[in-house]
Formats: sequence, structure tokens, C-alpha cells
Amino acid sequence: MRQGNGLEIPETLADVCAPDRMALIVYDMQVGVLGQLPDGPRITERVASVVDAARRGGYPVIFLRHFFLPKRLMGTFALRMAMSWQGVDSVDEVVPILQRDTPGFDLVPELRPQQGEVVFDKTTMSAFEGTPLAATLRDLGIGAYAIVGVALEIGIAPTVTHSTDLGFLPVVVRDAVGGRDEPGMRRAWDEFAFQGHALVTEADTLIPLLEKTS
Repeated sequence: MRQGNGLEIPETLADVCAPDRMALIVYDMQVGVLGQLPDGPRITERVASVVDAARRGGYPVIFLRHFFLPKRLMGTFALRMAMSWQGVDSVDEVVPILQRDTPGFDLVPELRPQQGEVVFDKTTMSAFEGTPLAATLRDLGIGAYAIVGVALEIGIAPTVTHSTDLGFLPVVVRDAVGGRDEPGMRRAWDEFAFQGHALVTEADTLIPLLEKTS
């Protein structure tokens, strides 16, 4: 840990691994999302292992779920994105997905929140836009977070970039995040390395540090 301007400046993963310094964010581990990924079961297993370690270590654990607005409430951007993602040419062909109170919206059974944990729902790719996430972390005096879940290229990368503009330090657990578009995922990892704004680690490195505080 370096010192500067009267502050402690973390350099390593060990510098931020304490329950009063770091939270765990579990991004969009939903039935309807994991079902689209060929390695969904593997990612679920790795995410669950990190969540279990964070619980044993007494870390704050926050889950995110994504939902898409009903078509009547979709605006210009939402409709353009939906048409692009669904490969259709008209608004009439758009089918809203991940709607609340549908089976696909739920978190996978392996990752049910426990007492003392919370789920924030969102309509945005960044977990820090339109949710109480930033306010919750700041109120706890927490300046860093580890993030696991899916999908890297769609939501985790924008979350990481947005959060650093808000003054948070992200820790991305490489083998506990997943996605579907391989070129998009490679671009995300390259961008993390180029920007230098996130710590990137592996689950087997992080888990002993999480459990060390128990």
C-alpha cells in the first residue's frame, strides 16, 4: 500500500481484500442469460465458489438483475438496440425479453441471495446507472469491488469503466466472468490492460484472500 496526499493507495489485490474495503458484485447471473451461453454451467460454478468465499469472509454481496422495459415504454435507444440484437427490421417485430415475473428473469438456483444480501434490478448495462449501488458502497465506506458474472462484453466492461469515473476500484475475476462474443470479450480484456483502471485476477487467487478474514 502506497501513501500520498494523506491517503492509502492500493497497489495489489491484498491491499483491497478486506470486508470494510471491498464488496462482491454478482452481475446478471439470470436463468435467461446463462441459458444463452455454452459455458453457462462452468461460469455458474466459478461464480458460486467466489460468492461462497465472500460469504465466509464476511464481505458485502450485491446481486444485479437485468430486465428490459415493456415495448410501450421503450424509447429511441431501447428500440434501436432491441431491433439490432434481435435482427429484425421493424418495431412490430421486437419481442421484449427478461421481463419481470418470468422464469428467465430469476437468478440461477445456485446463487440465491442470503440474509444480509440484496438484489438491485436495472435496465442499463452499467450496474452503477439507475441503481443504488454507488450510494450503498459509499455509505459503507467501501471504495473497491470484485465483480463476477455475465456478460463481460455487454455489461461488465461498461460497469468497470463507469465505476472508475465514480472513483471506485474494480477487481475483475477473469475465470468467473463469461460472455458469448469471443472477439468482444478479447477487446474487453485488452481495454482493461490498456487503461490500467482495473485489477484482473483469477478465482483461485482471490478466494484465499477472501477467506483469510474469516
